[in-house]
Amino acid sequence: MRNQLAGIVADKGIREKNVLGAIRTIPRHLFMDSSFEDHAYQDKAFPIAANQTISQPYTVAFQTELLELKPGDKVLEIGTGSGYQTAVLLHLKVKVYTIERQLELYKKTKLFFDRMGYRPKKYVFGDGYKGLPEEAPFDGIIVTAGAPDIPKALLSQLAIGGRLIIPVGEEEQVMTRINRTSNKEFKREEHGTFRFVPLLENKN
Repeated sequence: MRNQLAGIVADKGIREKNVLGAIRTIPRHLFMDSSFEDHAYQDKAFPIAANQTISQPYTVAFQTELLELKPGDKVLEIGTGSGYQTAVLLHLKVKVYTIERQLELYKKTKLFFDRMGYRPKKYVFGDGYKGLPEEAPFDGIIVTAGAPDIPKALLSQLAIGGRLIIPVGEEEQVMTRINRTSNKEFKREEHGTFRFVPLLENKN
């Protein structure tokens, strides 16, 4: 079923071999509530705890491919969720720092990571809008929720030559890639429309 799912994702345009290898390898059904196990290898998003979703495998693959990662890169993930995207990044042998703001989900996924042997460099309960300045700069930053605009904190935490992948918009989002080309210069590209749960900011 995983091979079949990787085939579907490849047919939709994903070319990066390591990304397809991650889809082929990672047991997605383990990241979902048991009531959805039958649906785990369909190319669809599904609900998880705290009114969040596990993203569609194609979307996970698409965002990951846009990051253009190489082994050893340092990556910040905003919105750990079920941990599926985290597992895809770890499969690519990068150093993953990941933030989740929903406490229920944070605790549940932490137990799951421990049980499965997934080892992000750092797993933090906190506000993704702020990023992780103490660990910056990052070669890649991936945001797995829709943001109304691009948080400035995340731009400042990108390494020169690094890439930020973020869905931007209210009702539907435009997948946006920001390349940091110098200390003060950023290049913006748009890569089609998607629908994500909203990226929430702690206002206090």
